[in-house]
Amino acid sequence: MNRGTYTIEEIALIIGADLSQLANPTSRVNTICYDSRKITDQAHALFFALSGRRDGHHYIAEAYNAGVRNFVVKKGAEEPNNLIGSNILWVNEPLLALQQLAAHHRKQFNYPVIAITGSNGKTIVKEWLYQLLLPEYRIIRSPKSYNSQLGVPLSLWQMNDRHNLAIIEAGISKTGEMAPIEAMVKPTIGVFTNLGHAHDDGFASMELKATEKLELFKSANLVVYSSNYLRSALVPGERKFSWRVGAGNADLTIIDCIKINSHTSLLKAFYQNEEIKLAIPFIDKASIENITCCWAVMLALGYHTQAIAGRIQRLFPVSMRLELKKGGNNCSIIDDSYSNDLSSLTIALDFLKQQQQHERKALILSDIPIEDTYEVEAYKQVAKLLQDKQITQLIGIGKHIKQYAALFKLDAQFFDTTEELLAVLPTLGFNNSTILIKGARVFGFERVSQMLTLQTHETTLEINLNAVEHNLNVYKSLLKKDTKLMVMVKAFSYGSGSYEIANLLQFNKVDYLTVAYVDEGVTLRKNGIQLPIVVMSPGTDTFEQLVQHQLEPEIYSFSELESLINLLEAWGKEAFPVHIKVDTGMHRLGFEPEELSDLLQLLGKTKAVKVASVFSHLAASADKKFDAFTEEQIRLFGTFAADLRKAINYDFIKHIANSAAIVRFPEAQFDMVRLGIGLYGIGDDAEQSLFLQPVARLKTGITQIKKIKAGETIGYNRSGQLKGDGTIATVKLGYADGYSRRFGNGVGSMIINGQTAPVVGDICMDMCMLDITGIDAREGDEVLVMGQEMPVEQLAEAIGTIPYEILTGISQRVRRIYYYE
Repeated sequence: MNRGTYTIEEIALIIGADLSQLANPTSRVNTICYDSRKITDQAHALFFALSGRRDGHHYIAEAYNAGVRNFVVKKGAEEPNNLIGSNILWVNEPLLALQQLAAHHRKQFNYPVIAITGSNGKTIVKEWLYQLLLPEYRIIRSPKSYNSQLGVPLSLWQMNDRHNLAIIEAGISKTGEMAPIEAMVKPTIGVFTNLGHAHDDGFASMELKATEKLELFKSANLVVYSSNYLRSALVPGERKFSWRVGAGNADLTIIDCIKINSHTSLLKAFYQNEEIKLAIPFIDKASIENITCCWAVMLALGYHTQAIAGRIQRLFPVSMRLELKKGGNNCSIIDDSYSNDLSSLTIALDFLKQQQQHERKALILSDIPIEDTYEVEAYKQVAKLLQDKQITQLIGIGKHIKQYAALFKLDAQFFDTTEELLAVLPTLGFNNSTILIKGARVFGFERVSQMLTLQTHETTLEINLNAVEHNLNVYKSLLKKDTKLMVMVKAFSYGSGSYEIANLLQFNKVDYLTVAYVDEGVTLRKNGIQLPIVVMSPGTDTFEQLVQHQLEPEIYSFSELESLINLLEAWGKEAFPVHIKVDTGMHRLGFEPEELSDLLQLLGKTKAVKVASVFSHLAASADKKFDAFTEEQIRLFGTFAADLRKAINYDFIKHIANSAAIVRFPEAQFDMVRLGIGLYGIGDDAEQSLFLQPVARLKTGITQIKKIKAGETIGYNRSGQLKGDGTIATVKLGYADGYSRRFGNGVGSMIINGQTAPVVGDICMDMCMLDITGIDAREGDEVLVMGQEMPVEQLAEAIGTIPYEILTGISQRVRRIYYYE
């Protein structure tokens, strides 16, 4: 058996498939897939129909239509139809079968496997160990943060004979999860980063959490850990190597950390009864801890500090996220310019394919660091990937990729160096394209990103697309099986973006999007959004645009309905979808329940419109003291919808539940629910137990620092004053950016280098001033305005408003960066 590939017949035996339908038993499997939207190498792919928030069995037909002919499905699931020529394996649980396959595959290799776990720092330590050990080893490592019950087997599947070391990351969130990971990984070396409070809710105590994580190392030969977090008695392994920061007993003890300049520190440590020193290119606490962990691993493996020191000096910060930015000439830029390998390239190309705002999709790609003996095969894989992901243009940088230019059957240009590309970049004519920048660190592709990205406001709103997706899936998990999901993307998606958020929602197969005005819907249509879009306030003067762009109007009055019918009849259109709003107590917009007979009379006179949905708006679903009122609204709505259905004699969608009601009134799900502010991580008390993740992070920078004497005033109207001599910092954020004047004069505050700095004086149009007396800060330092450490709820409470106003008030001149980790 070739240890990089298996026949489907062999896999059936490995995973213990009870039943098999093998149209082609010798079909070879190279690729594992579980998402019908991210399929590559279709002819050699094996699709696992995993059950979770989405049931993979519902997407088997999509995978088949994409070319997949090998499937692992759950016994008892509805038998797939029309899979002519396919190999189908039935198992008790597809995820367990995948883990069995990964465990078998891992056993085929005798080279060392380093497993990394802990609460924080796993991915950074993995990437730094990869950099530090690369001179001696051909390393396979977990891509990005693939450390879950699914991510670990996908990582192990990459192991092959071309490597002689694997570094696998493993994470858990509750008791019982580490045992199946340990059974797959069977590490020879274990690395424990630290023990923090992440996922505390999944464990009865910190010691139980530590014990569960350490299960990963029960068969390891060597375990490296920190005595800051673990007692030696807890730690398994034939040999143990401990490290710590601060006084105490350990094999490697950091006794001092001296800050040399703005980016370099000197670590002093005791090791084998001697004082040793190590200069490191970082100054923050987390990096110091992560580097100490890596230092300990290298010492435990027999490296000398002198050799380690030279390599650590060359370490660079690890960016594990893709950033989506606005570029010039109506382009979108996906910046992943710090690493390049086949696994991360595949992930980045999937993200690129997800973007629908432009038909043209371009890739700027550097040489891929691989050994010479594998180079031809690797670039053949890259060429196939670009074909599968429908890339329209390639810019290749480096002498190696240039050698294989003939493999790429698309619009392609090649340059030997990044400098050659930069010299001609403005002349390449990128426009109306989504451009992925993917390069190995040595190529310095950040310069390419800077040239292509629009240089706008320095103040930035960062949108975490992982958090958006997490929150979406949290609410999906609360829905009944057949309940549809409508998501509100009005008001620039609550300040978070337009097509950028809609693309993610379309990719995740929500059923409807809702905007406030027609122009918002038109923007989405022009940027590739094909989902049904409801317009809440269409306006009779926008009906032509609405019909032209296949937008669906909310109808709340007779005059509005009559105007739309007249237009549609004049155009000869029939059965145009409309959404009827009934007023059950909000008393803002909508038909009154007693107007049903008149509404039926008007609907009965025309074939121009067809009721797609009937809905109402809950006035106070988040407030317990109004629960009786909410329940009455739900009852009134149910009666109105039932009477309408009986009269018009066809089905339509019924919906009334908003974000809060999804949690508090599950009986109000009807046919569909509407998710709004909850998607963006904001919930009421009932929703806090959902562990929603904050989506937005607003940051700016210090423009200038001034020393101020006692009695001097600061800003307009001389309203700002310090208690004595002190220091102020001017930052690039004002009321024109959405930072309300109500935050002035000490009401608001921001965070600089981990310390809180109150606002001094009035808020100006484009800037404001902070009291940074006693804070170690420099011009250019980052300033956090809103984020995990300064929640939007806290900002809203400070000025007596609600989070909606804070989020939607952030000006569109503030640069948005969307990132996916």
